[in-house]
Amino acid sequence: MSTAQPDHAQTAASGPRVLLYSDDVDTRAEVRLAVGRRLGRGEPDIDWVEVATADAVITTTEAGGIDLLVLDGEADKVGGMGLGRQLKDEIYRCPPVLLLTGRPQDAWLASWSHADAVVSRPLDPEQLHDAVASLVSRRTLAG
Repeated sequence: MSTAQPDHAQTAASGPRVLLYSDDVDTRAEVRLAVGRRLGRGEPDIDWVEVATADAVITTTEAGGIDLLVLDGEADKVGGMGLGRQLKDEIYRCPPVLLLTGRPQDAWLASWSHADAVVSRPLDPEQLHDAVASLVSRRTLAG
């Protein structure tokens, strides 16, 4: 008899699950490096779920257990802005969305996408970390 618990039950003890979408492996690495391994001293490590396609974002989000979606607005084929809007419109209790834009002037487009927060390039590590921490803690409090 197995005593394993579902993944979503383990996330509370292991740290936040953050889905990171970009078709660019370098962008994903830059985001992980900027945010860091954990959100604060003594906090558990972030469980990064990296995906490179829109289909993987949708499937993973629908499965549940994600605390935050970080979407690359500059991704080829399916950008994070349109994808964020689709997820917010179609998924009940969609996790918060942090949108990465190509430039500060694109922030107005992020509001169309229903993003909960926006960080523009070049990515500022402190700003990105603070945005992730804020959205994860808000999600945890809303429970």
